[in-house]
Amino acid sequence: MAKALKTEYECTDCGARSPKWLGRCSACNAWSTLVEVRAAPSVSARGRSAAAPANSRKPVALAKVQSEQLPRTPTAIAELDRVLGGGLVPGAVVLIGGDPGIGKSTLLMQALLSMAQAGRRVLYVTGEESASQVALRAERLGARGEVMLLASNELSDVEDALSADVYDAIVVDSVQTIRAAELESAPGSVAQLREVAARLTDQAKQRDVATFLIGHVTKDGNLAGPKVLEHLVDVVLAFEGDPTPAYLMGRRQKKRFVATSEVGVFEMLESGLREVPDPSSLFIGERAESVAGSVVVPTAEGSRPMLLEVQALVAPAQYGAPRRVATGLDSNRLAVLLAVLARKAGVQVLDQDVFAGVAGGARVDEPAADLAVCAAIVSAFRDRAIEQRLTCFGEVGLTGELRAVPRAAARLAEARKLGFTRVVLPRASAERLTAAERKGLDLHPARRLDEALDLLF
Repeated sequence: MAKALKTEYECTDCGARSPKWLGRCSACNAWSTLVEVRAAPSVSARGRSAAAPANSRKPVALAKVQSEQLPRTPTAIAELDRVLGGGLVPGAVVLIGGDPGIGKSTLLMQALLSMAQAGRRVLYVTGEESASQVALRAERLGARGEVMLLASNELSDVEDALSADVYDAIVVDSVQTIRAAELESAPGSVAQLREVAARLTDQAKQRDVATFLIGHVTKDGNLAGPKVLEHLVDVVLAFEGDPTPAYLMGRRQKKRFVATSEVGVFEMLESGLREVPDPSSLFIGERAESVAGSVVVPTAEGSRPMLLEVQALVAPAQYGAPRRVATGLDSNRLAVLLAVLARKAGVQVLDQDVFAGVAGGARVDEPAADLAVCAAIVSAFRDRAIEQRLTCFGEVGLTGELRAVPRAAARLAEARKLGFTRVVLPRASAERLTAAERKGLDLHPARRLDEALDLLF
């Protein structure tokens, strides 16, 4: 029987500790902030923990440390490999979050099946479903393969399985359902998540096994649990989008072993998730011709540019204060752009209901989409359609100026590939382009928002 660990209760606001749970912190008087944690190890008079080894490591000069190229194991799913920076790194811990039913478990089961068919040893740990339910999903995906399956909620069972065999990759579905028996709190609590994530990370590093942790999200879409959970892992992936239109995006929010952020696009089918190699055609393929309030913007997240359709609807406010609704866009940024339109471009939309969003359930976080959002709003407000083969991008400043954005050449190349011929862009971005990067496109540079709107309409 595992020896029970001594636990204490720590205030999440001030960090004060108590030997027993209290409804109110005695140090800062905050209510309901004490959570169970492991007691700190005893410290001797010389400042060394009683549990610390006698031969602790000594610091070394950075120049003497040899760097190594980390090998990567492909998952045979190109979009997942893209988001992971080329494949799985041995010992890496990947935390995947997303709304229930969006496809996290399905995607990782597909990845394990592909790796098993390639001769890799893989393990699927399920704490939410029974073994038969996981087997049914594997059959729906087409094959069971040589995936080892462990249906348990006990952390000790996972550690025993890793000790008994050598695995290349494991999936824990989900980390909120696994519990350490040494702690008295319920699975999913702050103390349990800290302990489970820390011990699984230690196992991954010691045994060089790539580990996927599936995490729950809150109603706001953030990963559930303490922030330390995201700090412990190497990569954080967030699945976004509405699964109803049958496609979603995997966005890397934290990265080690890679240099840039990345986005992967998947399509939901009855047989599982399928990668989308050309997402631009997917997101603008159903765009209607000559419709007011629709603009295409070339975005550039990660190594691949992508064309997305920004839509807007403007209507007179009927009930009190005008409404501002943003889907796939930052609502605060939308409010700022409406103010800039009114004060710097003479487009009086502050008394109107404004609805703006990105078609297809995609999300745009970069400021390069500012000009497209403004163009869509003005197009809807004036009920004037923008030319079908015209696209635009650029950051809009508070004084109404258009600011340059990175990777303008890659954006233009993607627009050219999809048949766009005219582009409105910041003058600073246009001045940095070479003749080859301009080839085949009619560029219209602008310094200010009002100038760009005149070119668009």
